[in-house]
Amino acid sequence: MAIVLRYVDRRGSAMERFMGIVHVRDTTALSLRNEIVSLLTKHSLSPSYIHGQCYDGASNMQGDLNGLKILMQKESRGAHSIHCFAHQLQLTLVAVSRRCNEVQELLLLVSDILNMVGASFKRRDELRESQAEEIEEALRKGELETGKGLNQELGLARAGDTQWGSHYKSFNNFILMFGSIIDVLDAIAVNAHFEEKCKAKGYLKACLTFEIVFMLHLMRTILAITNKLSAAFQKKEQDIINAMLLVGVAKDQLQELRMKGWDSLINEVSKFCMKYDISIPEFNELYVIPGRSRHRVAEYTVSHHYRVEVFYRIIDWQFQELNSRFDEVTTDLLLGVACLNPADSFSNFDIEKILRLAELYPDDFDKYSMVDLRFQLQNYIVDVRDHDKRFSDLRGLGNLSTKLVETKKHGTYPLIFQLVKFALLLPVATATVERAFSAMKLIKTDLRSRIDDEFLSSCLVPYIEKDVFSLIPNEAIMNTFQNMKTRRGEL
Repeated sequence: MAIVLRYVDRRGSAMERFMGIVHVRDTTALSLRNEIVSLLTKHSLSPSYIHGQCYDGASNMQGDLNGLKILMQKESRGAHSIHCFAHQLQLTLVAVSRRCNEVQELLLLVSDILNMVGASFKRRDELRESQAEEIEEALRKGELETGKGLNQELGLARAGDTQWGSHYKSFNNFILMFGSIIDVLDAIAVNAHFEEKCKAKGYLKACLTFEIVFMLHLMRTILAITNKLSAAFQKKEQDIINAMLLVGVAKDQLQELRMKGWDSLINEVSKFCMKYDISIPEFNELYVIPGRSRHRVAEYTVSHHYRVEVFYRIIDWQFQELNSRFDEVTTDLLLGVACLNPADSFSNFDIEKILRLAELYPDDFDKYSMVDLRFQLQNYIVDVRDHDKRFSDLRGLGNLSTKLVETKKHGTYPLIFQLVKFALLLPVATATVERAFSAMKLIKTDLRSRIDDEFLSSCLVPYIEKDVFSLIPNEAIMNTFQNMKTRRGEL
């Protein structure tokens, strides 16, 4: 289990720091809770200070009866839990793929082809050579521009359900490398042994169909929208209100795609098909279901199938999943935090909703504090909105927090500043935790396979928190090591 601490520093900035890796033999919620409390105690931190938690969607984490979030809320009633936004976003694609046969078939086909093409160094070299030849030909024809950073070699990007953004990169690279992939599959269909020949021929036949090309471009277009959202979620400085606003932006872009994106998508797919000599169906003819007898046609046209049954339906399912998974905006917690947002000259400011937000932190705001908070809010909004022009162009809670510290108004309005800090402590994603697991593969190699948990965690902390440890001089590290115990030699 990787643990990351999120806090607001003295300058008012939200920070995330990796605390370490804990080996948990029993993954029950109680065991996880005990390990977290133990690690906090080791660093002289009380669990009562916790004012936000963020996990994935596993039942031992998010269970409403005995989940980890419930056990931690017993330590601190203000430890409100957020289901990792990036995980929820990735689950929307997984949910859509399970509901739509065309998407599921595309995911399987792309995965199988990438596994076959990348199965040996020889095939990778063939792919690289074909890609270089294709770029050279395009440059000769003037289809590509030259310049620094342009026309770089692409790699095979395999998609994974738990790897954020991987599906977009996989589809995008597949389209960009389509000609090279076809060349390698063609070579396998000629030179490989019988079983692989048959598979390669099947993959070639599937790739060179309008349906696969259409699905590749459609999913890349949709995932380009959600990929930007996923990247935004993974920023350390991201606050929860901005995250919810970005969800709204993604929904607007999907709606725009649904209303106006059909013609441009079909034009792009048609150009691609002509480039690779793939037959384009007559859109006014009746649609023939693949794998069925051509005498058993559907009761609707090819145009209706791709536009209504696939294009509209997949976007609508994406909408449904986004709405069902990102429903936190309806809670008092999110409404109260939104009212603190300084965007558009504090246009969302609402004293009553902010007071309801304070009530969600009963250990920090008693009845006397609530009275003081009301008076502070009344003075605060007149001050920052009408008089102090330094607060006129703030874009989010992070800017507000640092500006309050910079202008020393955090001392004038301490209860409001405390609420702003609590809002910043609500994490959006577990991206830092996931990066810790990725870094672990670099530290715990085959040569260090027997490294113990404490030493592994100690190695990971300076590796991950490079920005902090780069400021420590080597002399200080050597002196500390030398003074830990009596040693024979001097460093």
